[in-house]
Amino acid sequence: MNTCGACSCGTASSEGDLLVRLDETIGAYQTVPGGLIPVLQIAQGIYGHLPETALQRICAGMGKSYSEVAGVVSFYSFFSTQPRGRHTIRVCLGTACYVRGGNRVLAGFKQALGIEVGQTTPNLQFTLEVARCLGACGIAPACLVDSTVHQSIKPTQIASILQSYE
Repeated sequence: MNTCGACSCGTASSEGDLLVRLDETIGAYQTVPGGLIPVLQIAQGIYGHLPETALQRICAGMGKSYSEVAGVVSFYSFFSTQPRGRHTIRVCLGTACYVRGGNRVLAGFKQALGIEVGQTTPNLQFTLEVARCLGACGIAPACLVDSTVHQSIKPTQIASILQSYE
């Protein structure tokens, strides 16, 4: 059984149910020019990431080679072939954030979570990423947790930020 990771609904779905949803999506976009990216986005929403079985199914259904599909997945940073955390933390390392301590904030998150950039905690609660700019230069250093911007972060605040998402 898999849990719908993208919507955090907690609803358990069988592999068969997930494949039916994926096949419906492929069918809807099969003849649409440029339909591969929407199919990949929806597939990632269904699974929470892009597992090998989904990629193979997309290749067959869209009439694309595996290298073409894998190339698109590896090119765009918003696609992931590994399970992602329920919450995504993006620490800004743009110039203003970096100068104001963004690197210390990142180190604090790495230490608190016990993971490196690009990794997900074993309990699938958090995925840690770096952003080059969040457009929050005036409130630097900043991070984005899901869609919430946290501003003027000090490493001592990291524990409370994480706790608010558990």
